[in-house]
Amino acid sequence: MRIETNVRLARRNRQIAQYLFFASFGLLIIGLLISNVPLANPQDQTLALLLPAIVLPLAFISTMVSVRMTNLWVRTPRPEDAIREGLKGISNKSVLYNYCAFPARHILITPTGMYAMVTRFQDGRYTVEGDKWTTHRSTLSRIFSLLRFDGIGNPNQDANKAAAQVQALVDQVASGIRVQPLIVFVDPRAQINALNPAVPVLYPDLKREPSLKTYLRDALKHPQPSLNVEQIEAFQTLLFQRL
Repeated sequence: MRIETNVRLARRNRQIAQYLFFASFGLLIIGLLISNVPLANPQDQTLALLLPAIVLPLAFISTMVSVRMTNLWVRTPRPEDAIREGLKGISNKSVLYNYCAFPARHILITPTGMYAMVTRFQDGRYTVEGDKWTTHRSTLSRIFSLLRFDGIGNPNQDANKAAAQVQALVDQVASGIRVQPLIVFVDPRAQINALNPAVPVLYPDLKREPSLKTYLRDALKHPQPSLNVEQIEAFQTLLFQRL
C-alpha cells in the first residue's frame, strides 16, 4: 500500500497547538496579575477593569482552540498511524491519503472500492442506531467532557460530508465510482454498540470487531468500481492542487 501524508500540515498544526498551550497559560497568568492591579494602584481603576476584560476572554478563547487542536493533532494514538497499522497486508495497489483534503482527512483507494474516512479520538462508550448516536456517560463525566472539548459531534454527518467532497473530485476523473463513507474510532478504549448504523463504524485494530481490515476483506465478496492507475494519478493531481 502506498501512503501519502501531508506531513508538513500535521507538523505545523502540532506546533501551533503547543504554542497556543503556552500562550493560553501565559495569558491566564497575566490576567490574574492584572486583576490585582487595583490593590497596588487604586488610582487607575479604569485600566484595572478594562485589561482583565480583554485578557481573560482572550485566554479562554486561546485555551479552547489549544485544547481542540491538541485533541486533533497531538493526542495519541495518531489516526494516520492507527489506520496504517490496521491496513497492513492489504493490496499493494491500494493508496492511502492522510490530511490531503478536508473534511475528508483520510482517503483510501483499493482495487475493490474507494472510501472517505473520518476518525474519532474519544475513548468513551457510545451506541449508534441508524443515524442516531447516544453517549453513555455520567453527569460528572459529561462536565469533564465539556472542559476537554471532546464531544463526539455527529460522526455520520461528518462522514457523509467527507464522502461528498471526495466524490466531487472523483467525478472529474471517472464516472460510475461511488465513494463510501467510513467512521473509524482510533482509541483502543472506545466501546461502540452499533445497531444497523447508517455509516459503517470500525476499529483500526484487527483484534477488535468490526475492524477496518475485516471490513475491506468482506468487500472483496462484493467489489465496487474503483480508480485505475491512470485515474488515481489524475485524482491525486486534483487533490494536491488543493493543498
